Amino acid sequence: MRRTALLVSATLLTGLLPFAVAGPASGADDPVPVPVDNFEGEIPFANPPAEGIFTWGSDTDDPPTLELAARDDAPQGEKVLSGTYDISGYGGFTHDFAFAEPAHDWSASKGIRFWWDGRNNGKKVNFELKDGGANGEASELWTTSFTDDWTGWKQLEIPFTDFTYRTDYQPVGGIDQVLGLTEMWGYALTLPVGVQDQFAMDGVELYGKADQSLRANVVTDAAVYPVEEGRSAAVKITVATTGSAPIDEPVTVAYETAGGTGESGKDYTPVKGEVTFPAGTASGASRTVTVATLRDKAGENAETVPLKLTVTGAKAPAENPQVVIDAHGLPYLDAKLPVKKRVADLLSRMSLAEKAGQMTQAERGALTTPGDIAAYDLGSLLSGGGSTPTPNTPEAWAKMIDGFQLRAQATRFQIPLIYGVDAVHGHNNLVGATIMPHNIGIGATRDPQLAYETGKVTAAEVRATGIPWDFAPCLCVTRDERWGRTYESFGEDPALVESMETVIQGLQGAPSGKDLKRNDKVLATAKHFVADGGTEYGSSTTGTYTIDQGITKVTRQELEAVHLAPYQDAVDRGVGTVMPSYSSLDILGDSEGPVKMHADAAMINGVLKDRMGFDGFVISDWQAIDQIPGDYASDVRTSVNAGLDMIMVPYAYKDFHKTLSDEVTAGRISGKRIDDAVSRILTQKFKLGLFEKPYADTSGAAAIGSAKHRAVAREAAAESQVLLKNAGGVLPLKKSQKVYVAGSNADDIGNQAGGWTITWQGSSGKITDGTTILEGMRKAGSAVTYSKDASAPTDGHDVGVVVVGETPYAEGIGDVGNGNDLVFSAADRAAVDKVCGAMKCAVLIVSGRPQLVGDQLGDIDALVASWLPGTEGDGVADVLYGKRAFTGQLPLTWPKSEAQLPINVGDASYDPQFPYGWGLTTLTSVPGGGTSALKALAVAAAVAEKAGSETAGRAIVTKARLLVQQKMGQTITAASAKPFADADHLLLTGRYAQAVAKLTAAYRAV
Repeated sequence: MRRTALLVSATLLTGLLPFAVAGPASGADDPVPVPVDNFEGEIPFANPPAEGIFTWGSDTDDPPTLELAARDDAPQGEKVLSGTYDISGYGGFTHDFAFAEPAHDWSASKGIRFWWDGRNNGKKVNFELKDGGANGEASELWTTSFTDDWTGWKQLEIPFTDFTYRTDYQPVGGIDQVLGLTEMWGYALTLPVGVQDQFAMDGVELYGKADQSLRANVVTDAAVYPVEEGRSAAVKITVATTGSAPIDEPVTVAYETAGGTGESGKDYTPVKGEVTFPAGTASGASRTVTVATLRDKAGENAETVPLKLTVTGAKAPAENPQVVIDAHGLPYLDAKLPVKKRVADLLSRMSLAEKAGQMTQAERGALTTPGDIAAYDLGSLLSGGGSTPTPNTPEAWAKMIDGFQLRAQATRFQIPLIYGVDAVHGHNNLVGATIMPHNIGIGATRDPQLAYETGKVTAAEVRATGIPWDFAPCLCVTRDERWGRTYESFGEDPALVESMETVIQGLQGAPSGKDLKRNDKVLATAKHFVADGGTEYGSSTTGTYTIDQGITKVTRQELEAVHLAPYQDAVDRGVGTVMPSYSSLDILGDSEGPVKMHADAAMINGVLKDRMGFDGFVISDWQAIDQIPGDYASDVRTSVNAGLDMIMVPYAYKDFHKTLSDEVTAGRISGKRIDDAVSRILTQKFKLGLFEKPYADTSGAAAIGSAKHRAVAREAAAESQVLLKNAGGVLPLKKSQKVYVAGSNADDIGNQAGGWTITWQGSSGKITDGTTILEGMRKAGSAVTYSKDASAPTDGHDVGVVVVGETPYAEGIGDVGNGNDLVFSAADRAAVDKVCGAMKCAVLIVSGRPQLVGDQLGDIDALVASWLPGTEGDGVADVLYGKRAFTGQLPLTWPKSEAQLPINVGDASYDPQFPYGWGLTTLTSVPGGGTSALKALAVAAAVAEKAGSETAGRAIVTKARLLVQQKMGQTITAASAKPFADADHLLLTGRYAQAVAKLTAAYRAV
């Protein structure tokens, strides 16, 4: 699932207010303006910590160009700041004040103003202030925006009261959420995305005289007050000031119930009056206004009663609060009725606009205002990768989502939101959560019960923060290691993927959905339907991607056997939602050519829903319908008619809502299709118990990141380790040994967790709580010397451990050929050479896919595929020091060279470095006996197969595999590798006798 929420979040800020377009500041006693930037050369182009103007962007092409250009029409002086831009992700420029100097005090001014040379492009430009904190890059961000919809120079004035606290990102997690104005560190502009243009600005200055409304504001404790019919709502009105100083002038608040859908005198008792906060009133003082509702005997929809507030002497609330009389007495509200009847009743009452809202999913950081949830009857919100509350804590997540749910209570039928998040290896957006190994490591464990347990922990931690829906698991069958999403797959064999689908029960509970109401279960998502793991290298047309979102070319037989198989199992397990792939499917021989999966009605309606019997709902991927050929109306029409039920339109929720409604009105999408989609969505909401309990149940929050949960992740990390080579029995290490540790990934929690950790792409460093591999080794062993680059002396050590591999990435950003490859970095290669040249050594590869070891393999005594083990480095140390045996097996074929790719189990030509299913062990004894033992095992396997005993069958084949591996050693040939790999596939499909026969063939081929 593509997630760019953090990367583009600077252009998608909540609560944005338009600039005031103004001439010179009025008022005879206004002070002289204070210059900030005249752009005559007084402020240089320079980066922090020096004072200066600098650019930034999401990639090398996104930062704008800047120059101080002489212009005859410059509004002030002779020069202006001008530049060009063509931004795909995010980009803009900043003026930071010098970090070594004191911050600036702007509290005496009314606002900030500047001249802007309008281009009339209709695009939004965001303007941001940097308030408080240690410096300009560790401050608090406050934001607003203007729309460039004129031509020529215009002076724009922004009162400081127009700025809102930025909710999607704060550099240091936020400070006090108060625009103090006494410690200002500069400003920044974020330029529009998706338009190639130029800009010019001049004369940035402070203007006007501050008044109390800059320091005092009136707030209510909520925006929406749901109340049962006949009861009263208490609206708390509070005056607050910057710095918590008492107010120096009186503040009055006139209030009146007016408007709304409730009828005065029938549904509520009208109220009207005024409260006064005298001069000297302390900040935080409150008054309460009570609105009484009236009871009648009829069942009714929810009714709204706005309370209009008129404030004098302070800044008024951003919106008037409203009391909502809860819907009551209607069949869909009766939890005792069958879900099917509740859905039918609710659906029969809904308007087209309300149905369209249920089919719309927006990114939470893209909401223009929280009130849009009710205004557009939104059915769902999500957090993209890195789209988190501030601070990023369980409490803040629950509070944020509860706030969104409260807004949904202001709709006619109070249909709760279903909030979704990509918890693909634990609750990975949340700092401090338990981060599991990525799926590729889970596939290496070959342990379905452990997969179930990881899903169980993930569900508990996700639901405890108020989130009922997880966009996981990925059921892709990865067929080419150059794919940037390889680590999201359980492996290259559909049988292996199917065996790991126990994770669905860990997430959801029983296939019937009866457990979804529990506070430790979430709705799961099978993704990405279908064949995203089979895209052909070089077929992608998305940006600089080379394989992700490309074209999968397969015969119908290959499609059924390899890529579709896992989805039938997911449907049988009761998976609640399915997400189509960005990629295109080209079924060879059908003459249709490539079809975008989001437009493929034959696969979504025909195969998934009709043939497989999927009765959940289909959710699109992030902005994915935009990739369908045609205009936007065509994209909406095609995707919904193809079977998509809810569309993830993170930023375009308003356009989608209108377009969908228009298409239905025009008859291009049938009402029957809409009703089917909405019924599917409502069914899952009822199953989740959201109508009865829309708000977060945080009783399980104390277990987030707990020792019990981390023990599961530690076990998964240990079982995921695959021992590829162990010459001379270097592993396990002994506590008596002096160990030299080196390599870029030995002591980096971010690298070992990989992409999709805290942010979409992940990042290196101490990004969350956990134990690095080095820390785990120090706890498990004795004398450990660490030198990341192996520059420390190597003398006096018994054995070296070099931990190398990849740095984090996600999706197409990680595609090979898109700035990535499959070889060690120069630094890692040098560390391996130095350590392994000086002593016996073990090399651990922390990566999302195989890395090409090449000519270094002969110098390495022990080689371990560590994958991306997550936050519990202790698990890796457990197998290194023999607390647990190495038992992991390769979930993918390990190639000798990139030229071999793609290479997979079952290929006619198969000559890998290490075959699929390979995995040495450090068990105390490995089975022996040669061919005679294999004959006996073959007989036993046949008996187990006939009896249908999976436990016995697996044990017998594992014994045979270990026996064969011992003989194969490092002399792996094409003749032995192919039957060896085939045997593991046969084991996973329950053909134990054939598996032993293949292993016997591999044994004889050595």
